[in-house]
Amino acid sequence: MNGLKPIKMPSAKEKVAAELRKAILSRQMKEGEVLSLESVATQLNVSAMPVREAFQILARDGLIQLRKNKGAVVLGITETYIKEHYQLRAILESAAALLAAEPETDISEIESVYEEAEEALKEGNLKQYTDLNRAFHHEIWSAAGNQKMKNMISELWNGLSMGSMVSEEDYAKVSIKEHERIWRAIKAHDQKEAQKAMYDHIMRSRDDMLTYYK
Repeated sequence: MNGLKPIKMPSAKEKVAAELRKAILSRQMKEGEVLSLESVATQLNVSAMPVREAFQILARDGLIQLRKNKGAVVLGITETYIKEHYQLRAILESAAALLAAEPETDISEIESVYEEAEEALKEGNLKQYTDLNRAFHHEIWSAAGNQKMKNMISELWNGLSMGSMVSEEDYAKVSIKEHERIWRAIKAHDQKEAQKAMYDHIMRSRDDMLTYYK
């Protein structure tokens, strides 16, 4: 394909925080599990610094407890935590979508990423789709033009959420349809629809995660 642009990837700190958050929310990391800077850094192929920064983010969020030896312990999660986490994401991301749908906003990067994601899914490239899924959201945060909001959402990001009854491929197919609704609303500068479409998208992710949790 011609005219492709590099995918804007999260910072190392954001990548680590997102991966750890997703693992904790999906219970891949259990309550009481001990995390070390070195182990996490090795698994994610990053240096210790972004892991240390990610630990700070997750500690503030109540997902882990820091230890004096620079490690951390995974704390338990509750249904209430999951609901509150996704509600906050839904509020912030739907506000970003509303702002991105304003007339005169440059939405070319959103369109580019959406089209690349469609192509990746058609080709069955789920790994690339996962990257493009975040990139789609990232471009909406960027287009919104509110850096503080963007920073807050970045710290809350936890990637594709998986319900217990669907495969990654099935989830991606649902996700791209919802992204299409969001994109069409933004392209049409329909701010109310863009806001609602994004809110519904995040809350559906919440329901998936609650299914997994239960």
